[in-house]
Amino acid sequence: MLSLWGRSLVASSTGKMLMNNSDLADAIATDAGITKADARKIVDAVFLAVADAAAKGEEISLNGFGKFKVKDTSEREGRNPATGEPMTIKAARKLAFTPAKAVKDKLNA
Repeated sequence: MLSLWGRSLVASSTGKMLMNNSDLADAIATDAGITKADARKIVDAVFLAVADAAAKGEEISLNGFGKFKVKDTSEREGRNPATGEPMTIKAARKLAFTPAKAVKDKLNA
């Protein structure tokens, strides 16, 4: 377990560090000087608003962070990984994220 900005982060089974909703709310509470409960309500409200907009097919653009966009995937043929049998994978909608340049630059600094 590591500590980042006074918060504990847990390593996943792959060894990567994870941040969950509570960790994000804790960071917001500390940075904004609000209670953790209020910050958690804000985090939950933001993700609910993003999910609701995506469900309507809207693009969500967050300046300086990136864009969430709904994309349609067509029906296609695949294989059952357990049996190797051919199967049809249904058409579906997925939520894609494209990071803003500032985020890309931070990742590659």
